[in-house]
Amino acid sequence: MSETRTPLPEHVDVVVVGAGLSGIGAGYRLQTEVADRDYLILESREAMGGTWDLFSYPGIRSDSDMFTLGYEFKPWREPKSIADGPTILRYIRQTAAEFGIDEHIRYGTKVVAADFVTAEARWHLTLERDGAEVEMTCGFLYSCAGYYDYDETYTPALPGLDDFAGTVVHPQFWPDDLDYAGKRVVVIGSGATAVTLVPSMVADDETTGVGRAEHVTMLQRSPTWISAVPSRDTKADWLREHLPADLAHRLVRTKNIAFGTAFYQFCRRYPGQARKLLLSMTTKILGDEKMVADHFTPSYDPWDQRLCAVPSADLFKAIKAGDAEVVTDTIDSFVPTGVRLSSGRVLEADVVVTATGLQLLAFGGIEPHVNGERVPLSEQFVWQGAMMTGVPNFAVCIGYTNASWTLRADLSHRLVCKVLSWMGRHDVAAVEPAPDRDLAERPLLDLAAGYVQRSIDAFPRQGDSGPWRVRQNYVLDSLTTMRANLRRDLRTTAYADLPAAPGSRHADDEKVAV
Repeated sequence: MSETRTPLPEHVDVVVVGAGLSGIGAGYRLQTEVADRDYLILESREAMGGTWDLFSYPGIRSDSDMFTLGYEFKPWREPKSIADGPTILRYIRQTAAEFGIDEHIRYGTKVVAADFVTAEARWHLTLERDGAEVEMTCGFLYSCAGYYDYDETYTPALPGLDDFAGTVVHPQFWPDDLDYAGKRVVVIGSGATAVTLVPSMVADDETTGVGRAEHVTMLQRSPTWISAVPSRDTKADWLREHLPADLAHRLVRTKNIAFGTAFYQFCRRYPGQARKLLLSMTTKILGDEKMVADHFTPSYDPWDQRLCAVPSADLFKAIKAGDAEVVTDTIDSFVPTGVRLSSGRVLEADVVVTATGLQLLAFGGIEPHVNGERVPLSEQFVWQGAMMTGVPNFAVCIGYTNASWTLRADLSHRLVCKVLSWMGRHDVAAVEPAPDRDLAERPLLDLAAGYVQRSIDAFPRQGDSGPWRVRQNYVLDSLTTMRANLRRDLRTTAYADLPAAPGSRHADDEKVAV
């Protein structure tokens, strides 16, 4: 592969880490809003798309509508509002090709070390490429790799697993040749992945390309909030039929943002009423109050954890049809023929899917260093949801947990561009957020979900107010993020003050292929 690789430059103004949904969006903003800065997107895998290229389990889809998960600048034209993974991947690739962003991507290039040298106001990056380490520098480093560990999964202790005679798979590493047609399947878990897998594995052949499973059981330790949503947005369909594509996209996007924000606020402010509403909807679909009470009534309030969406009520329909069931219990031990529960019941299984969740990993595994010293992430604070104390010329893309990821991601892209433009106008070499007061610590992701609680202590913190608070509110963020007071909140270093100054960023730096 090395002989076909496009060479890396010795230096670029901006390096974006990750060529997924966020990285492609960052590329568009960089080339349109700070066109005088050159950039590269470094992708450790051999394809763009991130999650949507990596995950291939049956039925993989978004649980956010594509009018808000899609890009503001690229109208969503597909019929379904809740889209499947392959369609989303095609959309990402089309966007990258249409705007020439794909020309800025370097595949098979993993950032394994990043050290900011203050005397030069540059990042020194160590990259792994074709089995060898190479070096390059950049002025600004932007991590768009998300916060999940895509190499390691979370699997709790499963007693007696080695005794199971069937097949065990994890959705993150779904084998292409897995044949579950006519087989009994147990899916362990009740999150977004599990509620996607269960109806997909009993769907018709033309939906999945694989024969139907004989029966699928979703085994959960405790219930999760699950809400049925339409697969298609009829109001969006009408607007797209009668209005120009760009205008229709903006109107539908605005409508969906307003509804999503209002529903989240309703759930948080009136949890009792939200519980009644969600439970009544589920009961109406299933027609079985006892089933809803036993398996679909969580102990926590709506949006204490992320709400799972099931398009066209497909999970509930599979249960009503008898093709699937939900069991709420704990595992005593695996046996050769399946899973023995604490109640004594044995769930017969040929295939067990451990949809037990992902693990968090800060900044795609990059551990920022400054002048050779590792920065203790847990002691830092995040400013405007994007930049971090203690680390100059560095930003991270962290999406919303209560709305479409891309809404927050695009605000972060635009903020990075604003910072870069401001630095250029004032001949500033380095910037670093600096609070003007002591901040009360809060976890960066304020969710009770197990995958968050297991790893959140390794992440930087958010503060209690102002630009140091990571709000889950796109409406407020859209009004305040781009009005950030850079002069007040950023500690700056001018090019003229660098002891080893390479000169103003406008100097013609030689770029050598490595």
